[in-house]
Amino acid sequence: MATDTREQAPRERAIQLLKKRRDFHGHVLIYVLVNAFLVGIWAVTDAHGFFWPVFPIGGWGIGLIMNSWDVYWRREITDEDIQREMGHHDKRA
Repeated sequence: MATDTREQAPRERAIQLLKKRRDFHGHVLIYVLVNAFLVGIWAVTDAHGFFWPVFPIGGWGIGLIMNSWDVYWRREITDEDIQREMGHHDKRA
């Protein structure tokens, strides 16, 4: 029995979104663990000195924010978007 492509497309999008969310949660876990380790190194070696872990925490945090935007807030490309872009391309050609 053949699978209807109209049913398959939403399923594929849902699977893709679930994978993105799973990967993001792994990214957050690694971010927390690595940066906690760096803060631990700072605390053991020079707790009263300059808080240098701020640089990897901030830099990586920017990447984490962009990843969360991609997973939770970025809207899907619709057929209307594709048609509009094709229209822009046709006008340029």
